[in-house]
Amino acid sequence: MTNTPWLAHYPSDVPKQLPPVSFANLPELLRTAAAQYEKTTAFTQVMPNGMNGSLTYAQVDQLSDQFASYLREDLGLVAGDRVAVQMPNCLSYPIVAFGIFKAGCVLVNTNPLYTANEMIHQFSDSGATTLVVIDMFADRLPAVLAKTNVKNVVTVKISEFFPSVVGGVVRIVQKYWQRSLPKIQVEHTRFSAALASGKAKLSKEKVLGYTASVKSESLAALQYTGGTTGVSKGAMLSHGNLVTNTLQMIAHCGDGMRAGKEIVLTALPLYHIFAFTVNLLGFYYNGARNILIPSPRPPSNLRRAFDNYKITWLSGVNTLFNALLNERWFQDAPPKHLHASAAGGMALQASVAERWRELTGTPIVEGYGLTETSPVLTFNLLTGLAKDGTIGIPVPSTEVKCVDENGKDVAVGVAGEIVARGPQIMLGYWQKPEETAKSLKDGWFYTGDIAQMDADGYFTIVDRKKDMILVSGFNVYPNEIEEQIAAVPGVLEVGVIGVPDEKTGERVQAYVKAGLPAPTKEAIVALCRTNLAAYKIPQDVIFVDELPKSPIGKILRRTLRDEAMSLNSSGNNASKGA
Repeated sequence: MTNTPWLAHYPSDVPKQLPPVSFANLPELLRTAAAQYEKTTAFTQVMPNGMNGSLTYAQVDQLSDQFASYLREDLGLVAGDRVAVQMPNCLSYPIVAFGIFKAGCVLVNTNPLYTANEMIHQFSDSGATTLVVIDMFADRLPAVLAKTNVKNVVTVKISEFFPSVVGGVVRIVQKYWQRSLPKIQVEHTRFSAALASGKAKLSKEKVLGYTASVKSESLAALQYTGGTTGVSKGAMLSHGNLVTNTLQMIAHCGDGMRAGKEIVLTALPLYHIFAFTVNLLGFYYNGARNILIPSPRPPSNLRRAFDNYKITWLSGVNTLFNALLNERWFQDAPPKHLHASAAGGMALQASVAERWRELTGTPIVEGYGLTETSPVLTFNLLTGLAKDGTIGIPVPSTEVKCVDENGKDVAVGVAGEIVARGPQIMLGYWQKPEETAKSLKDGWFYTGDIAQMDADGYFTIVDRKKDMILVSGFNVYPNEIEEQIAAVPGVLEVGVIGVPDEKTGERVQAYVKAGLPAPTKEAIVALCRTNLAAYKIPQDVIFVDELPKSPIGKILRRTLRDEAMSLNSSGNNASKGA
């Protein structure tokens, strides 16, 4: 029996166990919310200049039915087929995601910043046959589609569902001022046409029939992650995983998350599992109005949203909160209606939490989770005891403990690997039984993160996964970057680590042993920029005579990190090669 001291600290408004879940799948949960809040505004997309568009719960429900009809009736997809989605936060996103679920298909979330090589890997591995993509990035498609199984492409405008005049202005700015609308050189269907075609063939009876065989254990989404090994793979999240974690998150907030009364600012990307479950599913089910920000960078992009809407909730990562705290407009006029904020994705710095509370007069609570856990495992309490510096206590119906190298429980206050058990734990890794077996043992998920639990059941992270780098909340794995750098002529050896960064939490730093002719920093960065998303590109390239190695020749990244931290603390600067 797991030691569960945290149960004694649950306040009266947080249940120790979730009541039986009445939803067999996600569409049932979504339709319940739509029926209860049908006339309420569900989503408002806000551009940096304040231009906006909105959809009600009823509209989102109807439009997602139409898209489900399009997928099944026009494209001939069947239950279990994978549909890749590659777009920023916009009004089309919930329609597409909910429509995929209603069609009985599987959502494959894809970062819009991915390069052609990264897209090819994810689309090929998932077996996606359909892609829904924002038209701003369609120029990558000719290099991608021929190397994947994608046969159907649907393109979306960032201004979809905006009032006609406003939407027209946005398109003109994109086309002539920003020049961000490339010519689409592959066969495709525009989203508006797909919805119209789906509507023409729509039958409520048919739509309900699409998910007749979709149960709690059925696959709902492939959410790609490096997991505990750094090898990119799809975490298989079931309908039950996502439904349950949505309800766990809401239950853990107790009276701090008020049904039908919240206005939540969604600046984190919905394709990331944190915002996907917490903001998209959780706040939707709770009847909130979701303010969607297509891009939170620069942080001034959020100003009009704060100015024009009575934001009551904000979810984000440490870098977002820190960036806002350093904006003069935010300092001069902190949000008056803010009720609470939730931090995840990376460690919340104590100084940031303290400054946030001082400026806004509201709580900010930190939690913990992983892609493989849908993602929420633990959170600090909103209406009970919160402990700064900790990741809180397990959400209802969740067991968490720390174990040693042999899987044995460690004592209170002793560091060990976090393992977890609960209904939100993934089914496994897509088509990777060996990787699944390494992470799922006897019903427990082994996270690879090191933490310790105090006597009250609050957990504190001691160390991250061995080599993973967190850049603004995004997982970056050294193997992937080292592989690119090693391909540069003149590179003999390379080691990649993460070092602290005030703006992004961590940044990528590469150490290179060069041969002759020696490569330049510019050549290394240029190749990385071609094949990797921007946040993965090394900010520093340092040339060294030798890299530290183990007796068998393995490059010791931990030694590199220790040396980098020692140099930083002593105020010395390593020479950056060029």
